[in-house]
Amino acid sequence: MKITAIKPFIAWVGIRNQLLVKVETDAGIFGWGESGLSGREKAVVGALEHYAGFLVGRDPMRIGAIWQECYRSQYFEGGRVLVAAQSAIDIALHDIKGKALGVPVYELLGGRQRDRIPAFATTSAPPGEAMIDQARMLVEAGWTCMRLSPHRQEARDVYEPRESIGVTAKWMTRARDALGEDVVLGIDYHHRLTVAEAASFCQKMPRGTLDFIEEPIRAETPDAYAALRRMTDIPFAIGEEFASKWVFRPFIEQGLIQFNRLDICNVGGFTEAMKIAGWSEAHYVDLMPHNPLGPICTAASVHLAAAVPNFAWLECRASPAEQLGFDDRDIFPVQTRLDGAAYVVGDAPGLGIEVDEAQLARGEYRHWEAPHLHRRDGSFTNW
Repeated sequence: MKITAIKPFIAWVGIRNQLLVKVETDAGIFGWGESGLSGREKAVVGALEHYAGFLVGRDPMRIGAIWQECYRSQYFEGGRVLVAAQSAIDIALHDIKGKALGVPVYELLGGRQRDRIPAFATTSAPPGEAMIDQARMLVEAGWTCMRLSPHRQEARDVYEPRESIGVTAKWMTRARDALGEDVVLGIDYHHRLTVAEAASFCQKMPRGTLDFIEEPIRAETPDAYAALRRMTDIPFAIGEEFASKWVFRPFIEQGLIQFNRLDICNVGGFTEAMKIAGWSEAHYVDLMPHNPLGPICTAASVHLAAAVPNFAWLECRASPAEQLGFDDRDIFPVQTRLDGAAYVVGDAPGLGIEVDEAQLARGEYRHWEAPHLHRRDGSFTNW
């Protein structure tokens, strides 16, 4: 069996572009993958074209060798754009291999360790009574882990981090009082704070208010997280932007990460994710995968979660608290099923996903930019 084509598709689905990749073979077996570099999809398509130039004709069953060839056969190895392309290819190759052998992808990873994949939900209302009402609704629907909403300014592109801290801390405290001790509560600050701001936020709440804080600061400098760790005991959930095991290394080995937010569509696919999962297990770090994209990312994340021992929750953007207002079943007629607050692990070969390629091809690419946030003084800050 040989690879005959690597075909990227960019289509606007619901609220974002999705970059899907179809790898075809001369045996008529094909696989689907997804890239996670939202907002820079065209850059990833360029990388995919480079890789296709030498991968056509290769044996798709030699997944590890293909990963190494893509990563090492260039002087400027790694980085988010190149590894996002590798991620999509690697996921698609696992889909092919599973189909060829007649087994689900998790069987290629060591077999299933759980039958259901617990998920966490995210509230969409801003901090206030509406946010707490959403959280109560989630608890009543069976969700035991959720991520609450940080405060944002009303103006779309204006963000003053300091103005967010006090009101967000107040409503996190009220949420804990309202929901009790049994619910796992976290917050995603989307790396918008400095070390001092993040410490101030953490210190404004009673101990035990939050079970995790996600991406409070940017992660280019592990020493910055080490400094923040000395000022708070709230567990950190980090890693959704990381593009290799080498980026994870200092955070895992220095004890700076308690929940690993690995994104299988950004980190190098299953091949790299399984290495990071084992490394995390050795340091008693649980996976809490980043999963904001589409059904292929969800399916791949479910297979990963099924096959590793150190798993906590999978991000879900389809909970009752996030009414996204679109139906993607016309493009993905067969996809991983959410049952209450957990995904059901299936037994179909490969990823267990079907894509209506004709419907997908009708989709259009829409140029989308993340908000370019700035303070009132005109200086830019993190989105």
